[in-house]
Amino acid sequence: MNAISMTQKISTNEVKDAEQRKALNAWAGQNYTGTIIAGTGFGKSRCGVMAVKHVLAAGGRAIVLVPTVQLQDQFAEEFRKWEAEHCLDHTEIVCYQSAHKYKDEHYDIVVCDEVHLGLAPFDREFFKNNTYDKILCMTATPPEEDEYRQLLGELAPTAYRITLDQCVALGLVAPYQIYCVPVELSPEEKTEYNKANRMFVHAKYLLGGFDAFKNAQAILGGKLAGDKAAAAKFYAAIRKRKTVVQHAVSKLEVARTVVDHHAGEKILTFAGSNDFTDRMAEALDGEAYHSKLTKKNREYALQCFSDGSCRVLCSTKALNQGFNVTDVGIGIIAGLDS
Repeated sequence: MNAISMTQKISTNEVKDAEQRKALNAWAGQNYTGTIIAGTGFGKSRCGVMAVKHVLAAGGRAIVLVPTVQLQDQFAEEFRKWEAEHCLDHTEIVCYQSAHKYKDEHYDIVVCDEVHLGLAPFDREFFKNNTYDKILCMTATPPEEDEYRQLLGELAPTAYRITLDQCVALGLVAPYQIYCVPVELSPEEKTEYNKANRMFVHAKYLLGGFDAFKNAQAILGGKLAGDKAAAAKFYAAIRKRKTVVQHAVSKLEVARTVVDHHAGEKILTFAGSNDFTDRMAEALDGEAYHSKLTKKNREYALQCFSDGSCRVLCSTKALNQGFNVTDVGIGIIAGLDS
């Protein structure tokens, strides 16, 4: 084996391990308080497990906060995968929606997975009402809202950051290509969209043009006196336009073409609503996976996708927040703004 081949053989795992250790060392260097921002596929879950394992080596309690029930199960598996199963005896894995009810608890370490989903006003009650010595937050998507971004900066300043493109360059994530395929609305859909758009433009004018978004939010929130009817119509028009676009029938035709063209690939699709996810699953001979299905049905869909009896898995939002789905060659995003 020549030197180049040997380097290629050992590089990926070693580079990933080195970057994960670099991230954890940066976190430790900030007094064990900080956020790891890393692209999907970096191995943030392993970082969380290693952090808990390190802290609990001296005893204590840990809590891992996640956005969904599915990620509770997945994170428990991560502890087993990385030979840290013994830590589960002293670690709670809890959804943000439940953790905000906790009061007067103390933890040696708090790990916040997909932290951008755990900063809503009721979620952040956990951090106000409980104490902890160390906190590690992880996300591939820093908050877009100024308020949430500032809150995360105060809660756990960025300790380490690597972009998805950097992950690809280092070989940590498989290279990928993005194609944007425009689709046409049907005549009926155009009529609906144009009607909603006229209402949007009129309401926007009544709310002050460029300041319409800010004013509508302030009026409906009771922070500003103004035309409540116009503010309500403004957001109703936005929702209607979005619904028309999210449910465009032509997306099903394009998706079918893509699926047929890639006969040997496993394919994962995302739609903007559960209803359209069901329609995609039917049109693409796939399985649907979303929050309105029973746990048994969701597990069945994942099993079928995993064992190859179904090669198309159609989801809404249930799989797009840190959930691991392997061996996918093609992704079809039919809900682009979702």
